[in-house]
Amino acid sequence: MFLELLLTLAVGALLYHFIFKKKKETLEMGDGWWGPGVRPDNEGDEEIHPFKIETTEEELKDLFDRIDHTRYSEPLEGSRFNYGFNSTHLRKVVAYWRNTFNWRKQLDILNKFPHFKTKIEGLDIHFIHVKPPHLPGGRTAIPIIMVHGWPGSFYEFYKIIPFLTDPGSHGLDTQYIFEVICPSIPGYSFSEASHKQGCESVAVARIFYKLMRRLGFREFYAQGGDWGSLICTNLAQIAPNQVKGLHINMAAAFPTKLPQILSVVLGQRFPGLFGLHDEDVRRIFPFFKKVVSHVIKESGYMHLQATKPDTAGCGLNNSPVGLAAYILEKFSTWTDPDFRDHEDGGLERKFSLDDLLTNIMIYWLSGSIVSSMRFYKEVVGKGFGTAKHDSSNSICRTATPRILSCAREPEAAAEHWAGPCANINDFSLLLGVFYTLIRFAKYIYIHCIQNDTVIIIIYYRLVSVPLSKLVQ
Repeated sequence: MFLELLLTLAVGALLYHFIFKKKKETLEMGDGWWGPGVRPDNEGDEEIHPFKIETTEEELKDLFDRIDHTRYSEPLEGSRFNYGFNSTHLRKVVAYWRNTFNWRKQLDILNKFPHFKTKIEGLDIHFIHVKPPHLPGGRTAIPIIMVHGWPGSFYEFYKIIPFLTDPGSHGLDTQYIFEVICPSIPGYSFSEASHKQGCESVAVARIFYKLMRRLGFREFYAQGGDWGSLICTNLAQIAPNQVKGLHINMAAAFPTKLPQILSVVLGQRFPGLFGLHDEDVRRIFPFFKKVVSHVIKESGYMHLQATKPDTAGCGLNNSPVGLAAYILEKFSTWTDPDFRDHEDGGLERKFSLDDLLTNIMIYWLSGSIVSSMRFYKEVVGKGFGTAKHDSSNSICRTATPRILSCAREPEAAAEHWAGPCANINDFSLLLGVFYTLIRFAKYIYIHCIQNDTVIIIIYYRLVSVPLSKLVQ
């Protein structure tokens, strides 16, 4: 009991120090320069240039040479994925990668959508921009920016884009037709990495706002997952009149005051001190205990990347197999923690190897793993880009208890569980949510900011609703 109390106090103290201590009242637009050297008086080229993903034979030869010289460790007997990516199954994945995976075919798929680059705040920003192929006369497409996270990429949106831009060809209602912009976060895939320290989520949100304005959009919708959730939330905070609606599939809101944090940490031991009843304790804290246990097991990568990303990334940037193991283990465990007990990590239950390896190839060929990991250090160092929301904008609020508002049995609330890149494997759910967002965003701004409520959501869980009910 004493050890458990000590652990919860330590977790609470760390949360307060790293996340809440530096919270600002508002988010200002600001400005920045992330290119090399001093910002020039004339930043020069602001044109938008077409871009194509290309790979040389030399790059592929280097990849295969490194794969062929991989040294594997033997797994512990019966360990499955409980120690990380099991090397026995890793050999099978690598054999497929080396002998069967057709990168040239995947390259054609990647280039089927128009890619572009443009210089913003000193960085070449990569994005795809997909316009509707068929737009009825007098209709205007709905612009939406979609932002990925880690260890994802712009590729995670490829399966949903045709349904958004050309719904009629897929048997869907043409009431909502989207124009889709999917940028790469600076330092991810083909967006240039910052040359300076401090390029965190608010800076990226500002860069993406400038991108949307450069493309001619005065108003638009935003969707993000993982880091994209935070970036799009910050985007809605710095430009609330331009972001008409926000959808995020990793929603998290934290306590902002020390008494609230203490109520989470100590409420189970001293419920009366925080106005809690026995039923509150019974319903809430077993869930919290499971969450804390899961965080301890699965958040080691975050601490590493938020403190020493260059050290951790050195080996990953030189070993394609090491990179694949590091990233694919996240796709396994984050999709379902129970996959740790599967011999194959349940890896192909939600994803195809072609999709998974395409994402790995994007990281490998762009050499972006180190710079993508640095984003953790920048964001955590600035307090997760959090800020109190300016209540002058319309927002849907719900009264909640001091600790948590949840279903009667929170662990059983979700019918359907999404994985770490829900845009890849559950895009039909996401599509239905978009339609609902567009309807309700006509009346309210949806910012998903609830700073006075303690809600802890580890990764994200989407309730499964038949698509027909959402788009009717």
